[in-house]
Amino acid sequence: MEAPLLRAHAVSRRFGGLIAVDGVSLDLERGRLHAVIGTNGAGKSTLINVLAGELAASAGRVELRGQDVTGWSQPRRALAGIGRSYQRNTLFPNFSVLENCRLAAQARHPRPCAWWADASSCPVTVPAARDAAARAGLAEVIDRPAGTLSHGQRRQLEIAMCLATAPEVLLLDEPLAGMGAEETERMLTLLEALKDGHAIALVEHDMDAVFRVADRITVMVNGSVLASGTPDSVRTDPQVQAAYLGSEE
Repeated sequence: MEAPLLRAHAVSRRFGGLIAVDGVSLDLERGRLHAVIGTNGAGKSTLINVLAGELAASAGRVELRGQDVTGWSQPRRALAGIGRSYQRNTLFPNFSVLENCRLAAQARHPRPCAWWADASSCPVTVPAARDAAARAGLAEVIDRPAGTLSHGQRRQLEIAMCLATAPEVLLLDEPLAGMGAEETERMLTLLEALKDGHAIALVEHDMDAVFRVADRITVMVNGSVLASGTPDSVRTDPQVQAAYLGSEE
């Protein structure tokens, strides 16, 4: 079996006297989606921020392909293959879908074109942007300004911008938030497709969606791991039922 692409060993994050993440360990494997669930304030987004390098770990270790990256910055981790999306849209609304993706690709290839050349014809970033948009299901709206897209399409664009950086690990923070049934269905189809070639961590509150697409689930409560395992084992765990999912009786 292939070793995990991204691994957290007993990771903790403190803010003064508050322990937001307390000794969390998890493995992200290529071809699998690992969902992280829990109530608001459980530490899920803080954990994602630590894995991405946006917050430093107070304790523990983060490894990427077996290499210790605990001290690496977020830009260095991104260049090494970690992409992430956010709870809130981080788009350029006046720019087209293509331009948003091209700018993301440019972050990975900062000088592929001569400084005097038109960026819109760059032979490296433009094809990468078009490919990312197509994979995210946005080929038909690629020339539209991001600000004119539907909510669901904007969430797809955020993932497309991640893909434009050629990541192997995707850290997705609530990509289904605020979506209707049709938009949710499109996103779940996209997530299933993205498993091929990627290791995915998904923070999400939609339990129906989580149990549909997740290969493994970690449940967090008050910064700690309450349970971790297959969807079936988590669904039937008495502690999880009591603390989060509610009784099935």
